Formats: sequence, C-alpha cells, structure tokens
Amino acid sequence: MKNKLSISILLLTIILIGTAFIYVQNTGGKKLKKAIATNQLHEGDIIFQSTNSRQCDAVKMVTKSEWSHCGLIFNRYNKENDWWVLEAVQPVRWTKLKNFIARGTGGHYEIKRLVSDLIITDSVGSLLQKEAEKHLGKNYDALFAWGNETIYCSELVWKTYKEILGLEIGKTQHLKDFDLSHPTVNEIAVERYGNNFPWEEKVISPQAIYENPNLKLVIKN
Repeated sequence: MKNKLSISILLLTIILIGTAFIYVQNTGGKKLKKAIATNQLHEGDIIFQSTNSRQCDAVKMVTKSEWSHCGLIFNRYNKENDWWVLEAVQPVRWTKLKNFIARGTGGHYEIKRLVSDLIITDSVGSLLQKEAEKHLGKNYDALFAWGNETIYCSELVWKTYKEILGLEIGKTQHLKDFDLSHPTVNEIAVERYGNNFPWEEKVISPQAIYENPNLKLVIKN
C-alpha cells in the first residue's frame, strides 16, 4: 500500500513539474524574468501577440500578419518588477504582463520600443500611462471606427503615442485598403456592417504599428 502511495506521489510530482516547465516555456517565463531583472522593460513598451478567436484569425488574414493584438506595457503602481499591460479588449483594462503573455497562442510575443534617439523617460512614460488610462472601461470597438467612444487595441496604442509625443506609430489605412475576400472575413464584415460597409473608415492595424521603423525589438519569444 505504501509503495503504491509513493509511486502515486512520485507520478503526481513529475506531472506537476512537467506542467510548470511547459507553462514557463510557453509564456516566455525565463526570458521575461531575465528582462525584468535586468531592467530591459521600459514604460510605454508595446507588446504584440496573437490569440485564438474568429476575429483574430480574420485580422491576421486581412493584414497578412501573425499579429492580431497589441497593448502598452507600464509599471502600473511604480513597484519593482511589477509590469502590466493596458489593453483594449472588452472592456479596456489592465492585465498582468505574465497573464497577458500566457493568454497568447503558444506564449509567442514580441515587445518593441522607440529607437534610441526617441527614448521615453520616466516622466514621459507616466504621461503615456495617464493618457492611455483615459480609455479604461470603454467598450471594445468591434466596428473599428476612428471615434473615441469605443476603441480597439492598435487604436489605443497609436492614439496614446500621437497625443503625448505627436508621433504616428504606424501608417494609418482605410478599410478599403484591405483584402476582405476571404469567406471568413467577408462573413464577419456582413454580420457587423450589413450593406453599409464604411470603406473610407480610417484604421490602424497591429501589423502597421509593428512595421514602424521607429520601433526596435526588445524581447521576443
């Protein structure tokens, strides 16, 4: 009986250790821990990821990108090693950085930042945070409209930088610029807009922000 119990405990321990290892690997735990310990993260860094959903798949299709979501990284409470992501989901909210990463497909993510000659100081980072926080609690903008009543992820990032630094982090486009011919994309478009598709609506995609030459890669997993 004791032998069976010992074997059961051993097997359970192995499973738990294996699960923890997979979690760390899939959430970029080691890289993230090192980045935090060596002060690689800065206020206002931009994190990109993809998640599994019908809309995310559609975003990746129309933008021809692996990224469907992005958010702004801040040390929310000015505590050591306490990093959060302010993101436009439903609703706009704060999410712990490690939880944000764990939610992404395969724990894959990239973090980018303004190039060296445009480095953000702590005071500027604070201004960026305050500006982004103005959108907390707003509904997610599933129609991708350019107004401020509701807001989507890349719009939040773009407008925050534009308002505080006067910089356009990514080239804006119009809905007519995207290929909406894929059946899944077309189906979602019809569901949301019916016959009144706003072809001229101004938009900014996660990929457009990602491709901006004023951003450099900080960490990836």
